[in-house]
Amino acid sequence: MPGSIFEFLFKYRPIVFREGDWTFQAPIAPGTLLLLALAVAAVTVWTYTRVGGKATMRDRIVLSALRALALAVVAFALLRPTLLVSNVVPHQNYVGILVDDSRSLQIVDDGSESRASRAAAVLAPGSELLTGLEKKFQLRFFRFASTVERINDPSVLTFDGAHTRIAPALNRAREELAPVPLSGLVLVSDGADNSPGGITESLLALKAAKIPVYTVGVGREKYERDVELGRVSTPRNVLKGGSLAVDLVVSSAGYAGATVKVVVEDEGRIVGSQEVKLPADNEPVPVRVKFTAEEGGPRRFTFRVPAQPGELVLENNEQSALIDVIDDRRKILYFEGEPRWEVKFTGLALEEDKNLQLVVLQRTAENKYMRLRVDSAEELLHAFPRTREELFTYDGLMLGSIEASAFTHEQLRMIADFVSERGGGLLTMGGRRSFAEGGWAGTPVDDVLPVELTMALDGGEFFDSLKVEPTRAGLAHPTTQIGVNERASADQWARMPRVTTLNRLGALKPGATALLIGKGGRGTGEMPVLSYQRYGRGLSIALGAQDTWIWQMGYEVPVEDMTHEMFWRQVLRWLVNATPDQVTVTLGTDRSAPAEPVRITAEVDDEAFVRVNNSQVFAHITTPSGSLMEVPLDWTVERDGEYAGTFTPREKGLHKVIVDATVAGKKIDSAPAFVDVADSRSEFFGSQLNAALLRRIATETGGRYYTVNDLKSLPEDLTLTGRGSTVVEELDLWDMPILMLLLFTLLGAEWFYRRQRGLA
Repeated sequence: MPGSIFEFLFKYRPIVFREGDWTFQAPIAPGTLLLLALAVAAVTVWTYTRVGGKATMRDRIVLSALRALALAVVAFALLRPTLLVSNVVPHQNYVGILVDDSRSLQIVDDGSESRASRAAAVLAPGSELLTGLEKKFQLRFFRFASTVERINDPSVLTFDGAHTRIAPALNRAREELAPVPLSGLVLVSDGADNSPGGITESLLALKAAKIPVYTVGVGREKYERDVELGRVSTPRNVLKGGSLAVDLVVSSAGYAGATVKVVVEDEGRIVGSQEVKLPADNEPVPVRVKFTAEEGGPRRFTFRVPAQPGELVLENNEQSALIDVIDDRRKILYFEGEPRWEVKFTGLALEEDKNLQLVVLQRTAENKYMRLRVDSAEELLHAFPRTREELFTYDGLMLGSIEASAFTHEQLRMIADFVSERGGGLLTMGGRRSFAEGGWAGTPVDDVLPVELTMALDGGEFFDSLKVEPTRAGLAHPTTQIGVNERASADQWARMPRVTTLNRLGALKPGATALLIGKGGRGTGEMPVLSYQRYGRGLSIALGAQDTWIWQMGYEVPVEDMTHEMFWRQVLRWLVNATPDQVTVTLGTDRSAPAEPVRITAEVDDEAFVRVNNSQVFAHITTPSGSLMEVPLDWTVERDGEYAGTFTPREKGLHKVIVDATVAGKKIDSAPAFVDVADSRSEFFGSQLNAALLRRIATETGGRYYTVNDLKSLPEDLTLTGRGSTVVEELDLWDMPILMLLLFTLLGAEWFYRRQRGLA
């Protein structure tokens, strides 16, 4: 016990020396005493230099040094060294005690007793800590979780708070106790802080006010046996029937090398699973699990790892996410410049998909067009849309084998804006009039494409057959997964027939990603077959092959093989899945606790998808009981067309939010957004004792860190802060045991040396 040894040798604990000021109280002047000591030392040295006989020069130097050091110890004691320490005046100073009242203290991490029980025992009436503090201070108690509250008695603690918010608790205690003489604050917590903001500003304010914080850690820094399902990344919405690939992070302790299964449930029904081998302790491992959203409406998907033998905390084995499965129709315009099989087989692939409408505009002769699946006789009456408003009614745009010169410059600009400003999806397909061969290089659309446009090296027509393979990104992406898992998907791609291309595509642009590559038969190396990039608000996809219909009609493809249909449904769903409406609404979270504010953000565009700043915007919230709330949203000023507001849910359950905006005198509703209000489970994630944070709080404010088993010295430490009403106390140091021990050691060393050298 280093602290106990130090106190035995030096009479007082280290904190006393740190907080005190040194002085000497000898009855004679220190200078006089020093001169006397020097004189005695000089005589001693002179005496030893006169020693003859067997004494060598080294013997005389060693003996003189030992005798001089012994005299220095005596001289130091005669100077009567004293520590001047400021002690608080009993019962004239205050101490604020802040207690963590959150759910993480319910965890039983020592095998028998919860953290809450240990914290309650520390603060119970008659406990050693409270008894020691009450002898010297006036005590003020605060409990904190999501909010901070002044309490009269720690017995009212419930340990049921949804969050641990340390910074607001420190700020509240500092502000409320500012008018009284405050000696310091005591913070009792596991340090599992999950507040959105940092703690730095709070610590700077405490340091400026010279208020020390003495932190008391409750719990274990490491769990012996635990599995935690951490971050889960999911989209907010997806088209019904769409494939999802969700990334999760699993970490564990005590189960290295074990295999566990991550299970996905939709309202209790298992829709997906993925096995994962656990790595070394506390080493996170990423997991990707794939499943399909079959049921429409807001769906709460649960991701769970079954409980493992001997696991300490079970609440962190499960995460959930609310996904709005949209059972709606998305409209895609497919403009093809010549009759070809891709039109027929792409349409057949989507024939059974009720959520996608493929409108075809096909050029059959000069200024002659065929229209398929239009909603009215007026739709596409003048061929390709001539105005932004007309084009922007579509969610996605496909360009087949059509040359750039078939469009006016304004239409080319509209196509680029369709992606960047409207947020639509653009899919460009290979063909003899596509990409560089169709004169698209240097047009506004060229900037949108994910690949560089190049011509054949010999300047003639380019042709090659390609064996298509998925890239590493393509194996993981839900669009190009055509098997039940990555291995099955790779095997299926290996069996797919070769396709052909008439376009020599160049390198990927910075920020673009290739999902499929083709290995040519002409020694031209690899070429991106399916690549994409985000551009502005939208998505741009390039498909280099001209005849994917071979994946349906090739002689080696079994009749029952549905890979071609699956591929096109997944590509086109991806193309339009994130296309925004005129009014879009985003909630700050998909899951909230009761009485916790939820931020609503809406973006408002006119029919040409130009941001509108002068609209009247309201959010209409339907609660689980059926009552309605209306919240006005104000323009944020920070961004054009952005409006924001907040509402505070009181009921548990699913809340539906629809935003309406008046644009050019016309009221437009957004698609619904949803937030599930329920008790938060965030306290059980990353819930190990965060001793590092508690030590930082103590160190930066001039306090000290303790554990619940080491609180004996805390009351005395608080008396030495020098804060509030204090008196100066003189502590004698001349009789420290270390001085007597040092003196005897030096004299003994001198005698032993003389004996060894035969000089005694």
